[in-house]
Amino acid sequence: MEPADGVPPVVADAPSLRRAADALAGAAGPVAVDTERASGYRYSQRAYLVQLRRAGAGTVLVDPIALGGRLDPLVEALDGTEWVLHAASQDLPCLAELGLRPSTLFDTELAGRLAGFERVALGTLVERLLGYRLEKGHGAADWSRRPLPADWLNYAALDVELLVELRDVLEQELKRQGKLEWALEEFEAARTAPLPRPRAEPWRRTSGIHRIRNPRQLAAVRALWEARDALARERDIAPGRVLPDSALVEASVRGPADEAALLALPVFRGRAQRRLVSVWLGALQKAAALPRAELPEPSQQHDGPPPANRWSDKDPAAAARLAAARTALNAIAEANTLPVENLLLPDLVRRTCWQPPADLSPAGVASTLREGGARSWQVDLTATALAEALATPPPA
Repeated sequence: MEPADGVPPVVADAPSLRRAADALAGAAGPVAVDTERASGYRYSQRAYLVQLRRAGAGTVLVDPIALGGRLDPLVEALDGTEWVLHAASQDLPCLAELGLRPSTLFDTELAGRLAGFERVALGTLVERLLGYRLEKGHGAADWSRRPLPADWLNYAALDVELLVELRDVLEQELKRQGKLEWALEEFEAARTAPLPRPRAEPWRRTSGIHRIRNPRQLAAVRALWEARDALARERDIAPGRVLPDSALVEASVRGPADEAALLALPVFRGRAQRRLVSVWLGALQKAAALPRAELPEPSQQHDGPPPANRWSDKDPAAAARLAAARTALNAIAEANTLPVENLLLPDLVRRTCWQPPADLSPAGVASTLREGGARSWQVDLTATALAEALATPPPA
């Protein structure tokens, strides 16, 4: 229900930060790290609270907003230490914005997956492996709020309270299963992974866009999405709080000709939308005036193979290769008690089956997998079976 040593005061000024950094630097062992963001409330994915815990130093709660993002003493204190995070890929980008980058990483969620646990949420693993139930309930809160409520800080401190202990148990389990080296490769890949590339057409992820096939209406969705995104970025508000996706789609389908028609639609009748009606109508008019050559395609262009459910029609031989590959990889994953998606990235499997390498020997396939980002342990487990699958004869 609460940390064993209570909830520490939030570090929100330079002297407190220096004292906390000195305590962490003088402690020993891995450092548990977590962050709280304001997803769903803010446009940015910045950290609004950083939680740390190290044996000998206890728990530290840092407010990077109050500190202006200047955490140099903390950066120095953590240099060269092993960080323990749960689902590290969610936290590493916002930590990097603050200059905080781990030298070594242990990801307890990823460790749980590789160890074969079906449910790998932090609370689930802590309860199963350590016998404690963590008080939860504020993960989706607006962490940009100030001051932060006491029960939120209690929740935040609990997220790192048992993280190092969980790490130690998972390490022993991975050793027992002969998977620790696999996990270390995965942790290093997560630690050094580049930031995801921005999507080419992010507006196509608008919820409900499947209702639209008309290119002119798609242009309207795009124009409204871009106008909303600009406002959201400027105000640091989550786009869905500026205007919900359903309103973008509804306005694009209806195609209102003037302000009165737009304000008659659901959502747009609200006071906030009335103030922005010229922005939304201007976006719709911009889309309506586009020449046909500038209208978006009905479906997004892919830089890789088409969706797998179309392979049978487009390339039956590739479909046969993919079916054989999936069968082989599922068998390997089951034999090693692994999620098949952790055995080999599904996108890499599809790309390799759609356009196989010229050299279909296990060595040639292994080279292709490495070029696609597969780790050594993954290549060792899958290259031979995948080479056999790629040699599957096309259907008669």
